[in-house]
Amino acid sequence: MSARAWTAFATVSTLWGIPYLFIKIAVDDGVPPAFLAFVRVALGAAVLIALAWRAGALGPLRGRGRWLMVYAVFEIAVPFPLIAAGETHVASSLAAIIIAAVPLFVALLALRFDRAERATGSRLVGLIMGLAGVVALVGIDVAGRSDELVGAGAILLAAVGYAAGPMVYKRHLADLDPRAAMGASLVIAAIVLAPLAALDPPATAPSAQALVALVVLGIFCTAAAFVFFGALVAEVGPGRALVITYVAPVVAVALGVTVLGERPGAGAVAGLLLILAGSWLSTDGRLPPPLVAVVTRLRGRRSDRAVERRSRPMNAPLSWTSCWTTAAGSRSSSASGPSRR
Repeated sequence: MSARAWTAFATVSTLWGIPYLFIKIAVDDGVPPAFLAFVRVALGAAVLIALAWRAGALGPLRGRGRWLMVYAVFEIAVPFPLIAAGETHVASSLAAIIIAAVPLFVALLALRFDRAERATGSRLVGLIMGLAGVVALVGIDVAGRSDELVGAGAILLAAVGYAAGPMVYKRHLADLDPRAAMGASLVIAAIVLAPLAALDPPATAPSAQALVALVVLGIFCTAAAFVFFGALVAEVGPGRALVITYVAPVVAVALGVTVLGERPGAGAVAGLLLILAGSWLSTDGRLPPPLVAVVTRLRGRRSDRAVERRSRPMNAPLSWTSCWTTAAGSRSSSASGPSRR
């Protein structure tokens, strides 16, 4: 991947590792899942449509309504409330790790819809390792608890939508300005979610903490993240773009532990390790350009030091001889000085 793609990858991985924390804060405060999803989507839509209108990027959307609708349903209108509903039963870190199954669903859908995205070789091994991580997570940490199984199932269904959405985007919307395409998709999703939000509003006014969570979810985790994600999909395709779902859980787990006091179980730890290994393999085992530069620089320094250490034994006698010769020459010059005068 290019440096531009890696920049977008790092940004989206961070922005989509954060939402699980803020979703958990909001739902624990009593904000219903559908209402949360609607507010998040409406805020993101307002920001992106304004930016796209200012840039004059809305015109090319004409004639793309059908595919914008399909994308909005798969990528936003279905997954957002399902994840929020799932987090009423499971920890935020657990939800983020379950979403790591997205690239696996991409591989399955690619068998029928996109040959270019079919995983082979090391990428296939990476995807299988990621699946093993999800199985370890669900089988060890969730098994036997019916409410958590329901929550995990809702999040897995959201993962299917997250897998289908980028494939639609790549085929039919990748040539559009990301602000316009994502903004229009968010508007459509907001219209779809509005009736559900109206049917299940919060019983009491959300707290200041919940309001902050909603704003962060709408502005940063939706508006900003979708722009970078659209650019990433257009650059590298949905299969590799969705490897962010292997990296985002690291951010989510760290926040869940440090902020919410969550304690991931053995299955979560084993699953996370397998998912990280799968992430590395799914990108063909390559490091980002900045890390490559750092590694190359470190190797160069080690090589220079090794050459210097090897050369010291050979040069040491010569340096002593040189010093002795210089000293002898100085004494000789001192001795002959008076005779010349």
